Amino acid sequence: MSKIRKEILSLFNRPKEPIFMGNRDENIYFNIPVNYLPNELQASAAEIFSRFQSNTNEEKINLKEITLPDLTIPMKLDRRQAFSLFIPSHQKCADHLIKLFLNTKTYDDLLSLTVYCRDRVNPSMFIYCLSVALLHHPETKHMPIPTGAEIFPDKFIDGQSISKAKEHAEIVPVDSRKSIEIPRNYTATDVDLEHLVAYWREDVGINLHHWHWHLVYPAVGSDTAVKKDRRGELFYYMHQQVLARYNTERMCNGLGPVKSLLNLREPIAQGYFPKLNSSVASRDIPSRPVDLSLKDVNREDDGLRVTVADLEQWKEKIHNAILSDAVVDKEGKKILLTEKEGIDLLGNILEASALSVNPNLYGNLHNYGHVAISYCHDPDNRFLESFGVMGDVATAMRDPIFYRWHSLINDLFMEHKNRLPQYKTSQLHVDGVQVTNVKIVTTNENVDNELSTFWNKSDIDLGRGLDFAPGGSVLAKITHLNYTPFTYKITVNNANSGPLVGTCRIFIGPKYDDNGSPMNFSDQKNLMIEMDKFTVTLKPGTNDVTRMSTDSSVTIPFENTFRNLNARPSDESEYEFNFCGCGWPQHMLVPRGTTTGFPMILFVMISDYKNDIIIQEPSIHCADAVSYCGLRDRKYPDSQSMGFPFDRPIPAGIKNINQFLTGNMTVVDVTVKYTDEVREQLTKTTTTTTTKCCGTSETKN
Repeated sequence: MSKIRKEILSLFNRPKEPIFMGNRDENIYFNIPVNYLPNELQASAAEIFSRFQSNTNEEKINLKEITLPDLTIPMKLDRRQAFSLFIPSHQKCADHLIKLFLNTKTYDDLLSLTVYCRDRVNPSMFIYCLSVALLHHPETKHMPIPTGAEIFPDKFIDGQSISKAKEHAEIVPVDSRKSIEIPRNYTATDVDLEHLVAYWREDVGINLHHWHWHLVYPAVGSDTAVKKDRRGELFYYMHQQVLARYNTERMCNGLGPVKSLLNLREPIAQGYFPKLNSSVASRDIPSRPVDLSLKDVNREDDGLRVTVADLEQWKEKIHNAILSDAVVDKEGKKILLTEKEGIDLLGNILEASALSVNPNLYGNLHNYGHVAISYCHDPDNRFLESFGVMGDVATAMRDPIFYRWHSLINDLFMEHKNRLPQYKTSQLHVDGVQVTNVKIVTTNENVDNELSTFWNKSDIDLGRGLDFAPGGSVLAKITHLNYTPFTYKITVNNANSGPLVGTCRIFIGPKYDDNGSPMNFSDQKNLMIEMDKFTVTLKPGTNDVTRMSTDSSVTIPFENTFRNLNARPSDESEYEFNFCGCGWPQHMLVPRGTTTGFPMILFVMISDYKNDIIIQEPSIHCADAVSYCGLRDRKYPDSQSMGFPFDRPIPAGIKNINQFLTGNMTVVDVTVKYTDEVREQLTKTTTTTTTKCCGTSETKN
């Protein structure tokens, strides 16, 4: 990697430390003009530069002279204030800064501008805006960025462990440092039944996925960043799949699916005490006691006013639009909620992104719901408390109420989906194609169709985010769920006279409901979890299709979440990992299961690629996890609706999934068996397979 990339990536390091202190780990120092210092420090410039930069032997990096921007708007957010993407005034500040960054013509312009802004604006907002800009600026969009857990470990690791890590870094030399052990249970005990699934909600990889998804799909900013193919539909589908996974995880732990937060005025039975400390705001992130109710929010400092009645009215207006199969735009024109485009329109309306067709009419339901929940402990700021975890995309998924709130949002999406026509047999069936056999073979296991889950310990590096602490890596060892890799072995018969290209779609779902009864298909289809999607070429006759679980179109590689320090080449830069970042974590692909074996069904379908294909240039960057994250600079690589074939109403009379199947589909029973032990980390495997939907064949490691 060239030095020029390290220069701007160094701005992620120790986000609260002034830029004039330099990046001590990488020996990167900028030759900072006096007027780049914050105004209050400019009078002391000579003393500052003498103290922090005169002793370095490194050549300082000169910055291009640029016209310095007016930062009045982004500087309205105080540097010591917590930053939230859900608060409109914060969005406005971030929107202004992102546009400034993206409007730069060259890399040198961008570098100089970001160095100037870094110590003037809120650190959390700066890192967010810099991340969005680097992901979308033509000069930097293929550049890997550090993970959120490295930049702001306080959002992912409990406060006691962060304090211990700082003490360790202060006392122990870099070469002698050992990993700080993060306790498995630090937010509650199993007396609180919701804590049974805390390992899932508080998983670092899952929360990084949510954080990074909102970097790739920001709600505000320039069209380059916001206006992406099927963005609203992806907002729906990604969160729908999160709910399906979470509800299945709850069933593995003897809990029923979450109940939607239908009554916004009733006490919230679930409390949450996150045990996190905000390094930017320098105070604990607030908790939410049991049975707290939503109240009208009036926070003058943020220009934030939202009432419970507002949320109820927006919900009702959106619901009425769904029942009328049309929404109304800003000019009063009706836009039909069609089979293909309707879900995309609704996604942008419900999230209230910049693409909403009428924000004045349909409001800001999703974001303000997060806001109302995150401030219910101090809605009028009388106690000077900031927002809780629901106010930050990096922490929101830790809270049980996140899933009740998103279940309400998903109910509105499903109201629309259930009004669409059922899929006709001709839309599902593929002439001459029959899936005759499917089995799962697990690595180092002798039993077919049995998946294995257990605990692993992995390291994440906190050093980049420990401001004003000695340099070098500071590792934290966390215990997380993982599974034994497995291979799908699928036999497909092609009775046609010539080859046929198909899309293999694989889902998994619970076999029984939480009462132990066979699940009705109308409920089961909403719990079907997408596991993989890839193209296959079927020759006439019998075809044996194999696919490794580690090649899933849903997940990002294990190394994108955790640093496999032993596997890194000695000459490889810390920055040279190919971190595209957006995607479900590989280690959480499989539900936990139970010690006796959790019964599930595995669904496999071969659809006709002629009906699925999107004609476009193949993507050579960030092709992981396309199911949840799409393709960079490309259209979503599947013309079918997201969730196909489970996203529509089922025909009358169909009670179970077997009655739904056509010849190109099949289901098999599988069991997910959980072992409550910590195993050694698995080594990475190599396999030859087909690409993620929908491209040509490739060899993937």
